Amino acid sequence: MSSENPDTRTRILQTTLNLLENGQGEKVRMADIAKQAGISRQALYLHFATRADLLIATTFYLDEIKGSDARLAASRNATSGLDRLDAYIEAWGSYIPEIYGMAKAILAMSDTDEAAAEAWAQRMQDMREGCEAAIDALQTDGELSARHTPKQASDLLWTLLSVRNWEQLTQECGWSQEEYVGSLKTTARQLFTK
Repeated sequence: MSSENPDTRTRILQTTLNLLENGQGEKVRMADIAKQAGISRQALYLHFATRADLLIATTFYLDEIKGSDARLAASRNATSGLDRLDAYIEAWGSYIPEIYGMAKAILAMSDTDEAAAEAWAQRMQDMREGCEAAIDALQTDGELSARHTPKQASDLLWTLLSVRNWEQLTQECGWSQEEYVGSLKTTARQLFTK
């Protein structure tokens, strides 16, 4: 079986995503994925050398099928730092509910599963880069508050936008998605702008 077969690769990624979103999380072994995808373990390893590679690829696959690049276009194309900050919060904050099933599974696995921890760290680094870009745009415009250095502001924005904070506010506290995004935009402007 060729490691270049895109149909097999997509089937593996979709199977992994389904197993993670269906709450099987840390119980999902490479053998389980191969069996569910209808391929041998050897064929699975031709596509993904390690479980970490597979989990990271699955997060990118989810981004692809959910259109994350298109969602980020408004932020990336913003003409001011304030617009970029608002657009980034809107894009990421609105994306969390759509990736929550997989995010929750990988987060639950991260404490005991090195591959899951690596996959989560990679995705959060990507999200952090979006936070840094928004803060850098504020600084370029001369709008960044002196209360925080750009690094501190990026750290704080990254933390505010964490999946765990979204989960607490929407799942535990009962906030609507609109309340969550609106409050985060207001809070970010208060924290980071002059």
